Amino acid sequence: MPQSQRDTIFLEQARVLEHQSYDGDQYILRVEAPKCAARAAPGSFAHLQCSPERPLRRPLSIMRTSPTEGWVDFLYKAVGEGTKLLSEREIGETISVLGPIGKNFEFHTDRPRPLLIGGGVGIPPMVFCAEHLKRDPHWSPFVIMGSEVPFPFKTRPSQIMVPGMPDAVIAAMPLLEDWGIPSRLTSLQGYPGCHEGYVTDLARLWLDSLSEEQRAEVEILSCGPHPMLEAVANLAAEYNLPCQVSLEEFMACAVGGCAGCVVEVATEQGPAMKRVCVDGPVFDAKTVF
Repeated sequence: MPQSQRDTIFLEQARVLEHQSYDGDQYILRVEAPKCAARAAPGSFAHLQCSPERPLRRPLSIMRTSPTEGWVDFLYKAVGEGTKLLSEREIGETISVLGPIGKNFEFHTDRPRPLLIGGGVGIPPMVFCAEHLKRDPHWSPFVIMGSEVPFPFKTRPSQIMVPGMPDAVIAAMPLLEDWGIPSRLTSLQGYPGCHEGYVTDLARLWLDSLSEEQRAEVEILSCGPHPMLEAVANLAAEYNLPCQVSLEEFMACAVGGCAGCVVEVATEQGPAMKRVCVDGPVFDAKTVF
C-alpha cells in the first residue's frame, strides 16, 4: 500500500440503512460508515464483504456520501454469487466495509467544463464527481451515461438545454437535473428519450457544438467497461483533450498486497505494472490506452 494511503483506509461494521432494487438486477445500497463517508472522494471505492458465507470481498465504486450524516451509497449489479448474496442483505444488518480506497479523480481549475462519461456500473463515480462539482459555480459539467439494461432511476425529460443534442434526446437523470447539472442518456435498447447509440456519439456532438475556446476548457472523466474507456480515450486524443479514466478490474485484497489487479501503464521510465486498487483506479487515459 502506498505510504500516502496508510491510515486513510478504515474497516467498519456498517449498518444497512437502505437497499433498493431496480430492473436488470441492479441495487442501490446505503450503509452507515462514517469514517469512509468522511474521507471518500470522487473515484474512490470500498471493499465489501457480501456475506459471512463468502469471506472474499467485492470492490464497489462509491456513488454518494454524506460526511455529516455518515452514510455511503453504492450502485451495483448482481452478476455473481457474491453480489447476489449482497443483494439479499436487509435493512438493519451489518456489512464489513473497508474503505475508502484508491487514487481519485483530479479537477483542474483551468478546465472548468468537465465532461463526465459513465457506462453501466461506471455510472456511480460520475454521480460522485457531479455532486462534488455542483458545490462551486466555477464548474460547468455535462454528464453522459450509457446503459444496456434499464437505468437504475426513473428518467425524466430534461429542462436544461444542451448544445449539439438531437431534439429527441431529452432523457436525463432526475438527481442531476435537481442539482442543475445537465445530463443525457444513451442506449442501444430503444429506451424513450435516450440516444440510440454510444456515449461517444453524444460526446462528439457536444464537443463539435463548442467553440475552440470552449473546447480548451474541457477535460474528460470516465468510468465504465474497458471497450468504452478505450473509445473515450481515443475520442479525447482526437480532440487533444486531457482524459482521466477509472479502471475496473477483479481484486482480491484491494490494498496493494496481492498484485492481482495490475495493468501495464506507460511511465517516463517506460512500461510499468501498476495496481489498479491503490495506484489507481484513476489513471491518465494516455498511459493505459
